[in-house]
Order: sequence, then C-alpha cells, then structure tokens
Amino acid sequence: MGRLDGKVIILSAAAQGIGRACAIAFGKEGAVVIATDINGEKLKELEQYSGIKTKVLDVTQKEQVEKLAKEIEKIDVLFNCAGFVHHGTILECEDKDWDFTMNVNVRSMYLMIRTFLPKMLAQKSGNIINMSSVASSIKGTVDTPSLRERIEAQPNPQQALQEFLERQKTGRMATAEEVAHLCVYLASDESAYVTGKEFIIDGGWSL
Repeated sequence: MGRLDGKVIILSAAAQGIGRACAIAFGKEGAVVIATDINGEKLKELEQYSGIKTKVLDVTQKEQVEKLAKEIEKIDVLFNCAGFVHHGTILECEDKDWDFTMNVNVRSMYLMIRTFLPKMLAQKSGNIINMSSVASSIKGTVDTPSLRERIEAQPNPQQALQEFLERQKTGRMATAEEVAHLCVYLASDESAYVTGKEFIIDGGWSL
C-alpha cells in the first residue's frame, strides 16, 4: 500500500528539478499524477514512470488552466511548483522581466487555486501545496537545473558555485528529492490536521 494510493495529484513545473522529483515520488506512493509543464519534450521523460500522465500547460494562461480543469473530474492535491528567480539587481530587471516573474510566481497560483478549489469544496476534501523560493532572505539552496543554469551564466561559474556551497551551514545544497519527501507527507492523509503552515527546508540557515 502506498501513502498516496487513489489520490489524484496535479502539479506544475514537473519537467525538471523539484517538480520532477515530486512527480516521481508521488507516483511511487500510488498516486495518479497529472504532471504539467510548458516544456513538452522534457515532460515526456516522466512517462516512463508508473502513475504519471503528462500534459503541456502554461500556468499563466487562464484558458489553458480552465481547459485542464474541465478534463479532470476529481482532484485530491494541487501542487503549485512553478517559479522563476530573476538574476541581477532591480536596475537589470526590465518591465517584461518583472511581469513574467509576477505572472509565474504569483498569478499562476491564483489561477490554479481559483480554478481547482471549487472541485475540492464540492468534495469537502483536498490539499493545496504552494512552493516558493527562499532565495530572497534565507538562502537555503536546492540543487536544481535552474540553479545550475544561473551559476553557469555568471562570469566565473566555479567561483559562484563555491560561494553557494560556502554559505550552506550543512556544507552542501539540498537535493530535489529531499524536498519531495516533505511534499509526499503534505499530500498524504498523514498531514490531515496540518493547514496554513509554512515549511522551510534550508539546511539550518534560518536557525
């Protein structure tokens, strides 16, 4: 018996990083996982895992989100994992960068929750998990492809990586799989009495 047997889970940004690790972990625990992302090519790689169905979806587009909702009769867990961290200072952030960041990090959660919450209310059950970055204040770093891309974009990638590692109190970055362990708990009935709670995975940075 899996911890998530029979549960239908919809998650965004499933093609790589934390979203991918969570999709795989959910599937292993018996859930029916509807993994979405804008990167259809990377998303297809998840189809080799049992329990995972893939769907190309831009979570910033209302019509696409609503179309997906009409195709799904039941939802037990909504996991909003899509996010974007812009590198550089505010002086390097153009209007389009600001709009894109807000649309992905904030508006997408609003669209997904507003669209799928009525189904949960009708069922009188459901879990919503929202993922966000702690990069702005806590610096607990998770080793993901997007982080590696930002490091490689630096003038001195090796030095940038070393700086990331040196500020980690544990001496290493977190893995996406370690974050997935918490998400499995939050998606399961084990967390039935947990609500409105913020969980920080930062390797002790905030202590």
